Amino acid sequence: MIFLDALDVSMVGVALPAIQHDLGLSTSSLQWVVSGYVLGYGGLLLLGGRTADLLGRRRVFLVALGVFAIASLLGGLVDDGTLLIVARFVKGVGAAFTAPAALSIITTTFPEGPERNKALSIFTACGASGYSLGLVLSGLLTEIGWRWTLLMPVPVAIIALVAALKVLPRGEEERAEGGHDLIGAVLITASMLLLVFTVVQAPEAGWASVRTIGSLVAVAALLGLFVFAELRMKHPLVRLGILRSGSLVRANLGLLILMGSYVAFQFVAMQYFQNLLGWSALGTALAFLPAGLLVAITSTKMGDFADRFGTTKLSTIGAAALAGGYAMFLGIDERPSLGGLVIPGMLLLGIAFALSFAPLNIQATNGVNDDEQGLASGLLNTSGQVGGAIVLAVVSAVLSSSGTTLSIDTLRSAIVVSLVLALVGVAISATGLRARKPAVAEQEDGKVLETV
Repeated sequence: MIFLDALDVSMVGVALPAIQHDLGLSTSSLQWVVSGYVLGYGGLLLLGGRTADLLGRRRVFLVALGVFAIASLLGGLVDDGTLLIVARFVKGVGAAFTAPAALSIITTTFPEGPERNKALSIFTACGASGYSLGLVLSGLLTEIGWRWTLLMPVPVAIIALVAALKVLPRGEEERAEGGHDLIGAVLITASMLLLVFTVVQAPEAGWASVRTIGSLVAVAALLGLFVFAELRMKHPLVRLGILRSGSLVRANLGLLILMGSYVAFQFVAMQYFQNLLGWSALGTALAFLPAGLLVAITSTKMGDFADRFGTTKLSTIGAAALAGGYAMFLGIDERPSLGGLVIPGMLLLGIAFALSFAPLNIQATNGVNDDEQGLASGLLNTSGQVGGAIVLAVVSAVLSSSGTTLSIDTLRSAIVVSLVLALVGVAISATGLRARKPAVAEQEDGKVLETV
């Protein structure tokens, strides 16, 4: 699934300028092609993760993958911006159930330690390979027609579905005890959907508008009701004690920053390379390729590195590399140097993902019981998707502030948003370096409540 998700993200990213031109979308409307997917994905991830724990990971994975394939097909066939956004939203919903199911299948199949770390590093390599392949294919396919970039994931999803039917074992798998927490599911889903919708709409409505402020107050109220309900449920959707794990919280914040800053940067870079410099879709894709290839080549070793150096050291260095990459792109101008700016900057971003993504996945799922692996996976993926939506909304507002004409200064200001966020990520990750080795502080029904 991570291969498919990365394939889709990279292909759609490169095709955005062509989609904008063909469908006559404004910059704020174009954002919804990305945000529509994020809205469905980020809004339903927690429900998707817990559903996998309760109903069975294989069943949830297969059904959601089918939805993903159908939505991909519809997205490539529609001829209207609104319908495209709807298709992207439905596709995100499919990913919201598929992604945590896939990750929890891995974490429950392999025991915690070197075996799981190795499996998760391969998982990361699949994502990097999907991203790199997507860049090359999208560059080529966009030259033919942007619709092909949306249709390309369909055969890949079908192949994955057929393979999963054969590879994933049938029979009864271990499932979490308890019933469905419908109240919690409704409250958290509504709050996440409203949060993502609010931040995406804020640039158009105004960050200080009554509508935006009222929506944020409503989000806070829904989250408050959710916490109130979960503390009183016998079988909650989210056992709040899991959030007392310092390593899990740092991992979630780390992925929020990693994905949030990069999704926003990619959006800015596509506007810069294609709309300002006039590069072709293929040329733009090749500019991003070094980062993807570097991650694909090195990811399989990250499990061994995590065993040797620890996840916190790797993610801290990764956060620093992320900030360095964004800092380099502050030097953009009308004639950027490939060897002195573009390629070195992209390689730094590749190093950041290589050192961060797998370690953050390891960190977020270690110390979590098998019956809550779907929950932990859902929390982690939610952080990444919600982070992407929020930062992209901010960056879109910065770009829209200059009107219809992009300028170098405006693009630099948008990149500063990602840079500042990356620096915050360095500080958060570094707090883990001062912590002791993870240790169980308290247990409730055999489940970890707090680790340092």
